Amino acid sequence: MTNSIPWDLYRTFLHVLNAQSLSGAARSLGLTQPTVGRHITELESGLGVALFTRSQAGLQPTEAAQQLRTQLEEMQQVAASIERSAHGQNTVRGAVRISASEMVGVEILPPILAPLRATHPELEIELALSDALEDLVGRSADIAVRMTRPQQDVLLAQRIGKVELGFFAHKDYLERMGKPKSMAALSGHSLVGFDVETPFLRAAGAAIGGWPRDSFAYRCDSNLAQMALIRAGAGIGVAQVGLASRDANLVRLLRKEMDLTIEAWVTMHADLRNSARCRTVFDALVAGLRSVWSAA
Repeated sequence: MTNSIPWDLYRTFLHVLNAQSLSGAARSLGLTQPTVGRHITELESGLGVALFTRSQAGLQPTEAAQQLRTQLEEMQQVAASIERSAHGQNTVRGAVRISASEMVGVEILPPILAPLRATHPELEIELALSDALEDLVGRSADIAVRMTRPQQDVLLAQRIGKVELGFFAHKDYLERMGKPKSMAALSGHSLVGFDVETPFLRAAGAAIGGWPRDSFAYRCDSNLAQMALIRAGAGIGVAQVGLASRDANLVRLLRKEMDLTIEAWVTMHADLRNSARCRTVFDALVAGLRSVWSAA
């Protein structure tokens, strides 16, 4: 492709190909038929090849025209993609993928995210809910709500506050089994806990005097499922104090003995700081989550 040939000539060429006539291309481009004809003549002269043959059926593209069409359509798609990307820097439009735990995604994020599309109807939200950490550096997600401080320098991170954890049980369970008066008394109760021990769980267990896997009557690695078991009266488990306190049927136990907090962060790749859609969602999450988890 010759650099001296204006893009307008190539654009006209594509319209003629699609319309199979100069008049049809002129209508779609808002030009006169002689102007379209002149564009095709100039393009053929610049390239040194014939692009169309005239027949009773209209303009028929030559083999050279068909080859050129493929290249130009690819260029047109790239140009459109670049234009959309540039436009998206200042427009709240398109998809934003948020990584969060199941508990946060189900119990906390919906009221924060719901108003966003009322204000920005072209915004799309994708929720990737898992207790495993999504790779923000590799762009598996755009934004993440994490209970651990990010270590990578390329991540933009905002500390939200501290999340307090506590022991909870349903009042019906406590009516049947009684309230434990000490950590040692938990051994006589049905406990809800994890199945696979992680470094975080190991450290958290050590902070409260140890809580090994074998002590649990119900084992599950989903915090959401653990909360469901606690709400169903299955036994005693650990839950976020702010969430569990919303349910009048749940009773906090051993408040003094269970004194554990974890930090909450909202993070995204630093390259996305100028993306209007990502920044809008990031700021909404920061504001919304701070109203849930006080910034201690």
